[in-house]
Amino acid sequence: MVAYLGDVSEDFADGVRSAASGAPSQGDLFSDRKSEWVEVDASRIRVERTRCFGGSWLALELIRELGLDKFLATHLDVGRADVPWSLSAQILVAERLLDAKSELFIAEGGYEKTALSDLLGVPVPKVNDDRLYRALDRLLPKKSLLETHLKERLGTLFGLSFELLLYDITSTYFEGKSEKNPQAKRGYSRDNRGDCKQVTIALVVSKEGLPIAYEVFDGNRADVTTVEDIVELVESRYGKADRVWAMDRGMVSEKNIEFLKAGGRKYILGTPKASLKAFEKELLAGDWSEVYEGLEVKTCPAQDAEETFILCRSADRRLKDKAIMDRFEAHIQEGLTKIAASCQTRKQTPTDVGCRVGRLLGQNTRAEHLFKFEVKTRGDGGADLVWSKRQDVRTWVELSQGCYMLRTNVTDWSGEDLWKAYMQLSQAENAFRICKNDLSLRPVWHQKEKRVQAHILVCFLAYVLWKALDLKCRQAGIGNSARKILEEISAIQMVDVVLPTKSGQEIRKRCISVPEPPLAQLLHKLKLTLPTNLDLRKM
Repeated sequence: MVAYLGDVSEDFADGVRSAASGAPSQGDLFSDRKSEWVEVDASRIRVERTRCFGGSWLALELIRELGLDKFLATHLDVGRADVPWSLSAQILVAERLLDAKSELFIAEGGYEKTALSDLLGVPVPKVNDDRLYRALDRLLPKKSLLETHLKERLGTLFGLSFELLLYDITSTYFEGKSEKNPQAKRGYSRDNRGDCKQVTIALVVSKEGLPIAYEVFDGNRADVTTVEDIVELVESRYGKADRVWAMDRGMVSEKNIEFLKAGGRKYILGTPKASLKAFEKELLAGDWSEVYEGLEVKTCPAQDAEETFILCRSADRRLKDKAIMDRFEAHIQEGLTKIAASCQTRKQTPTDVGCRVGRLLGQNTRAEHLFKFEVKTRGDGGADLVWSKRQDVRTWVELSQGCYMLRTNVTDWSGEDLWKAYMQLSQAENAFRICKNDLSLRPVWHQKEKRVQAHILVCFLAYVLWKALDLKCRQAGIGNSARKILEEISAIQMVDVVLPTKSGQEIRKRCISVPEPPLAQLLHKLKLTLPTNLDLRKM
């Protein structure tokens, strides 16, 4: 005997309208009807339509917690649509977080393998590639509003401050010719795909790694030329607050420094390696402050009283630099020895010998300055190669290995605090890594400029959900483990249990698998309550 929960064919369009309007609709999913007792033929009970539930449910929970469902309903659902555009946008973002596949993949089977159709009330036949592409077109114009909404919402939810902003740049490449995209150009590829066109993506994140703004530039745009655009974009959107900008050495130029100073902006910047030469005496002197074992810093006032330089010396980085330099040095030494020996065994012109040496040094530029050489012409028209090592250069190389320098106009922070703030740039690098590897930002298959930008926006929104989950984990005292949480919760399945009755009818019950005790404890720490069953719904 089982409790009969009512007719499974009941329409639930009211639930869909509730979700589209942004009103909380999860409660409508649960049965609240009176139980009736019926006899069931236990030998004919079967299970149908197994689908992934946990990930879909968690993605929508994060969307609701961030207020994205209400925002999308307010800004996208203008006019009548067979499926509300806000729901199509939620499908795109949730699928990007969970499976990171294309719109075509979602439409051709990815969507029906998830529980999104049950949770959002959008039937599988209504999700097609054309609808998803048009949802991208609807979503893109709301980019700036979305960034502002999410920055405010995340700040409120997690008590964040945005006094330190970290700015970095990456690129993502295209598959295809991308002839319809004027931004697709060849440039310096961070993905080692110089054979492909690309776009450049500039990202601003908080010290926690939460993105607050990004911009898409032409693929051949130099890093150093983007600083003014990004700083002015953030200030126009969020005001000129008393914040500190951290950027790596690729953003540094005298023009950019003057721009930051002129606006009264504070900054912490990396510097080119060559800048260390002016501080050779300071590198040799003592009075270093230890941040932790193997890492030391020293503040050095600049001639410009407004700035301070921070010398940093890392033991681990020193070992790495030394290993790299030793490898390149050995390659050059071996190559020069072979070239010099070949000059004695066969006649070669000075031009030929010079070209061979040039190729060798070009392949090992890291250590080329450690050597000096001369090609001498013999009386018979041949050439000899004479080379030696430059000990004066080697002394400087050994002294500067593992060292780097920062410059700042922040006067009330210690050298240790300035170094720690600058090292938060790894948050921006980690954001790029997650977007590219976990959320499939690369490669880009879209060919039109606006569709490419919309694809990047969906990846941006999925990354916001990822970081929100990270922060929930941190609040719960379980570290930053969004990837692990998604993997664990995605194991939760939903099935339709079919119960044949003695009278010949069938009762369908949509059930959710019970999580294992460790996962149940994890959900409890995250203050997430998993539903046990859902009503059967249709649009």
